[in-house]
Amino acid sequence: MNKISVRKIVSGLFLLNVLVISQGCSLSNLFGGGGGGYDDQGELIGAQGREGFEMVRPFGMVAVPPGTFHMGQADQDVAATQINFNKQVTIGPFYMDDTEITNNEYRQFVEEITEGSESDLPEGFVVADLIPDSTVWVRDFTHHMGDPLMVYYWSHPAFDNYPVVGVDWEAAKYFCKWRTDHLNSYRADRGLFPMPNFRLPSEAEWEYAARGGRDMNKYPWGGPYIRNQKGCLLANFKPGRGNYFDDGFAYTAPVATFFANDYGLYEMSGNVAEWCEDAFNPASMPLVWDLNPTFFDENEPKKVIRGGSWKDIAYYLETGTRTYEYKDSSRAAIGFRCAMTHLGRSSGTEF
Repeated sequence: MNKISVRKIVSGLFLLNVLVISQGCSLSNLFGGGGGGYDDQGELIGAQGREGFEMVRPFGMVAVPPGTFHMGQADQDVAATQINFNKQVTIGPFYMDDTEITNNEYRQFVEEITEGSESDLPEGFVVADLIPDSTVWVRDFTHHMGDPLMVYYWSHPAFDNYPVVGVDWEAAKYFCKWRTDHLNSYRADRGLFPMPNFRLPSEAEWEYAARGGRDMNKYPWGGPYIRNQKGCLLANFKPGRGNYFDDGFAYTAPVATFFANDYGLYEMSGNVAEWCEDAFNPASMPLVWDLNPTFFDENEPKKVIRGGSWKDIAYYLETGTRTYEYKDSSRAAIGFRCAMTHLGRSSGTEF
């Protein structure tokens, strides 16, 4: 270090010392006040008085770290659809519900909107549109004795911990909005910054989360088989023609019944299929960007569903299988879970 550099450092320290003494020997007062209304001493120090923000993991959610994976089919395209070619994409950090939204969680939402006024709902909505349609248990299947489920599945406490069904894409979206308002109203009352919005996961986020960090794996549990070494089925689905019960449940199962994947997410395959944010387009894979891809189209009534359900064969349980349902259709085999964008860098393990 030359003499000129040493002289500059010494001069700088002397000036800082003079300023500190003149400000009452406090570094916090260094930019605290000055003549002529220049509280920042004329320096660029950023807007003052803003409290810090710490990302908090919402109750019932798990942190999914950012990463890169190969999105698309993980096995043979049995139906020869050619709608899901492999593509490497990057996903940012986000949170996702560890289970599908349950009947009792959705009931909290229904009770609150029922107590309010229909004038508070978005245009075109009435409360009846947001209550699960129990008739799906009868009308979805021909010559099927679904009456007991129609009567009890939504209303009886025996099914409180089962995934909600009979909810269309629009109702699922509004649930996310209500959940956002519910959380951020609480935070606002305590002077806290709002959290990001709850929302439906994008199709890419859903597939990335379902794979649990195992690139190209066929099922969320990692292996290419649907049974473990003991012969037990690893998801709730239809393992054979006319056979629904081999997994232990003829219809849906309580959430978190089967093992979670490596991200801590339960039933990403089977139980109920799940609504995603994206509009369905068979050619969307080459159209979307390779960073947080999402396909939006307000004029497309078909919306992506993923994961397969209790009534589907194993093909629909694969992490790479794409299918859809119309957004105004409610089904006995479709539910949903929420996602939330994580603000800032995340490894997914710090929460």
